[in-house]
Amino acid sequence: MTEFSNNPYYDLFSKQSLNQFAIGNRSYKERLNTLNKLQKAIEVTYRTQIQEALQKDLGKPVVETELTEIYAIIGDLKYTKKHLHQWMRKQNVETPLSLLGSSSYITYEPKGVCLIISPWNFPFNLTFGPLISAIAAGNTAIIKPSEMTPNSADLMAKIVSDIFAEDEVAVLQGDVEVSTQLLKLPFNHIFFTGSPKVGKIVMEAASKHLASVTLELGGKSPTIVDKTANIDKAAKKIMWAKFLNCGQICVSPDYVLIDDSVKAEFITSCKKWLQTFYNDQAKSSDSYGKIVTDKHFERLSAYLDNAKSLQATIEVGGQTDSASKYIEPTIISDLKPEAIVLEEEIFGPILPIVTYKSLDMAITYINSKPRPLALYIYSKSKSNTNKILNSTRAGGTCINNSVLHYANHNLPFGGVNNSGIGKSHGFYGFKAFSNERAVMKQHTFGVTELLFPPYTNMKEKLARLTIKWF
Repeated sequence: MTEFSNNPYYDLFSKQSLNQFAIGNRSYKERLNTLNKLQKAIEVTYRTQIQEALQKDLGKPVVETELTEIYAIIGDLKYTKKHLHQWMRKQNVETPLSLLGSSSYITYEPKGVCLIISPWNFPFNLTFGPLISAIAAGNTAIIKPSEMTPNSADLMAKIVSDIFAEDEVAVLQGDVEVSTQLLKLPFNHIFFTGSPKVGKIVMEAASKHLASVTLELGGKSPTIVDKTANIDKAAKKIMWAKFLNCGQICVSPDYVLIDDSVKAEFITSCKKWLQTFYNDQAKSSDSYGKIVTDKHFERLSAYLDNAKSLQATIEVGGQTDSASKYIEPTIISDLKPEAIVLEEEIFGPILPIVTYKSLDMAITYINSKPRPLALYIYSKSKSNTNKILNSTRAGGTCINNSVLHYANHNLPFGGVNNSGIGKSHGFYGFKAFSNERAVMKQHTFGVTELLFPPYTNMKEKLARLTIKWF
């Protein structure tokens, strides 16, 4: 591969490439042992340091770290370890009668050398989650964490170097130039978590080598609240899901579509629950985080300024402090269609409220935008719920809750079109990092041999019989 010899990361890539078959041929017990080492590191050895790193990078409360980072990783590890032996076994499938004398099965083989580009919003969860799947499937991996959470990136590099040799798993830190150089290498699979804009760049780079990709993207995930919903319970769950991690979540409720007749009641309940969660001043609350960087703070502040310039109503919040990268939990209504918060993914603690007079209007509004990563429905009406499910498309959906579908390892997680390609978590993550290799074994004489050349009238009749009866 002399064409890559000038790439600064080619030596590392080459080491993993040479080692991929040794790693791929590891037994179930060897893979299990590696997963156990990773679990001990996260659950015991580095637990306190993980909490400290996330506090420095994101102001993340310890409880949020435990639930959204450590619990998520340990849950993924336990689920994977429980099912890995079954996943690694060959999967026998039926063989048609026309192939009499043979048997068929599928074996899940590693894809090879993988690149994992992880984001800053849940740095440990969204780095080690894909890595768990990559290890379970028998791959080597190079990890590029986000430079926006440097304390977390440093700690992840230490954890990985303590457990793995660099020809198995390695972490490379740096800015976008590091990712750019890595994307020039012929990886077998790329797992990227981030924005649709960057996802397109990753996919274009992967296409040059025909590498497979898993793209966990984002977009504007809508929440529908109809007039049959329990408004107070809906408000409680939406306020928690929206302002968790300061709104910096790919599956965060991006905007609420609510029946006009219950808007006032909903906003009143939202105010109550925000007071309960964060007291009068979220800035001084130990339960509320901060915006990750000055750049993102400025982006979100510009969204607020744009909404105000268009005479939107600030129902709750709106206060900011650049010195501490603080944006108050904010709810906005009466927005004009051209408002930026209704066009761009927000990824922050700003929640737009859009009203509708009929459910068809809400569905039309959702379908006028790119397909979202998540869609949330709050309703007591089965017919309304089914109508929304049947008339929209989304990566995943929660009914009368938000975000929590992510926590079920039995469900595939991922988007569709603009919100992503491919699925992850549990068996779906294992499959993402595996090639489903089809194997057919001939045991005895095969009837198809009767149809080999030279072709005769008799063989033509036999072919017709085969088409008709088998």
